[in-house]
Amino acid sequence: MSRETILVLISAICLLSTLASGYADQLGFCSQEAHPSPSTQRREIKESGEIIDITHRFTPHTPMGGSNDGLGQYLTLLMSMKNGSDYNFSEMRIPVHSGTHVDAPGHYFDDYYDLGYDVDTLDLRVLNGPVLLVDVPRETNITAEVMKSLNIPLGVKRVLFRTLNTDRRLMYMPAFDTSFVGFTKDGAQWLVDHTSIKLVGTDYLSVAAFDDLVAAHHVFLKGKDIILVEGLKLDDVEPGIYSLHCLPLRLVGSEGSPIRCILIL
Repeated sequence: MSRETILVLISAICLLSTLASGYADQLGFCSQEAHPSPSTQRREIKESGEIIDITHRFTPHTPMGGSNDGLGQYLTLLMSMKNGSDYNFSEMRIPVHSGTHVDAPGHYFDDYYDLGYDVDTLDLRVLNGPVLLVDVPRETNITAEVMKSLNIPLGVKRVLFRTLNTDRRLMYMPAFDTSFVGFTKDGAQWLVDHTSIKLVGTDYLSVAAFDDLVAAHHVFLKGKDIILVEGLKLDDVEPGIYSLHCLPLRLVGSEGSPIRCILIL
């Protein structure tokens, strides 16, 4: 889908939304592993292609920051019917910033953490709604120059950035790879200063490039109004406009959470 076609579609969505409701959607586009058994089907695209699951599965090989071995054992069967229990009962232990997950402002600001800006305070209206999926030029981090070149229209509130990380299949490799593509500080600042984006989604464990890890996160999270969704599964998804639906766990006091995200065509 060409950029021109995408812009026409955005304009059409804005017009239809305004005509239907009388006002523009402030949070939409219109305002300034373990292998499953053969009998177990795990489909990424459901209902004749209408729903696309962009969440990575958790497996012992799911990557996590600072680890060369991946997540490891994350499920323990505490009670087993094979051992005489009336039911199976498992315990799950997962770092909240592994796999497909969301960051809250308290992740990089200790005062926000103390004030309770956790994942349970994230605005579900931002996490759900129209979204634009764009392809980032390969072999580069997301700098201010790259952001400018993408020509994302004002009013677009949610953007998923597909990068070289998807091509390299980094989310399928257990070892944490510091060469991943992400936002530089100036790229994050350009987004904050020149766009209407309130949800940033990327395809590895951090939206920020490794060398700008703290600086770029500070730019994004300082205002407490931008939500970061990381580790998205964007393989074989066409660039364009979708309806995004993301729901984190209600982990009171946590600065991050696993999240399930889908696109609806």
